[in-house]
Amino acid sequence: MQVMSDFLLERLSSFLSGVNASSPPLAAGQVSLVGAGPGNPELLTLLAMRRIIEADVVLYDNLVGPAILDLVSPEAARHYVGKKAAKHALPQEEVNQWLVRLAQSGKRVVRLKGGDPFVFGRGGEEMEALLAAGVDVEIVPGITAAVGCAAYAGIPLTHRDWAQSVTFATGHLKHGLSELDWPGLARPTQTVVFYMGMTAAAGIAEALMAHGRNPETPVAVIYHGTRPDQKVVIATLATLAQKISAEAMKPPALLIVGEVVKLYRPD
Repeated sequence: MQVMSDFLLERLSSFLSGVNASSPPLAAGQVSLVGAGPGNPELLTLLAMRRIIEADVVLYDNLVGPAILDLVSPEAARHYVGKKAAKHALPQEEVNQWLVRLAQSGKRVVRLKGGDPFVFGRGGEEMEALLAAGVDVEIVPGITAAVGCAAYAGIPLTHRDWAQSVTFATGHLKHGLSELDWPGLARPTQTVVFYMGMTAAAGIAEALMAHGRNPETPVAVIYHGTRPDQKVVIATLATLAQKISAEAMKPPALLIVGEVVKLYRPD
């Protein structure tokens, strides 16, 4: 067992040092938008780990846990720029400008985001700002919360018998839930995953039912998915608001809507 452990550590060290890596080291003046995955640090990619270790400066979000931040070099600066409901550490425009300034000063910069940078992570906005300023930017994908949390809960997002497609939607919009395509989201043979949907859960359920989705459609609410304190609550569209209140569920949590939720089996 010790021989195997030493072998794995040797191989991991070679990847993290860049010896056997296919990607070059993070360069001075470059920004890496890194997906930290859904929460469990063991779900980080090797490239994500490398970039965190290489960085001179790390700007991180609310959903990045302490075990992942422990990978940041003691000599590197770390700055919290996360967002919670109605509480932003910095406006997005200021985050964009800060990234540009850091890169232009020659720093190796990691913008560390929960999940995947390009799935409801504003990574696209940050990339646009960096490219407009002539800054070299790379994207390091991460396991998005919908995929990771559903898998850890044993809920397949697609299934030949239950769901032929899956849609990711956000419950937090600039102009409210009316922006969403409710007729499309209410189609029965699909799974719909709502990010940032807890505060709007009652409105989401009402809109889906109003557009034809069966009130008995099962819904999973997953809190802190993939983490040791993961909690899963099962409801239907008709009982969702009541269940969330009864279980005192709070953000951050995902809502998974669809017949695939019937496959969930509690431990």
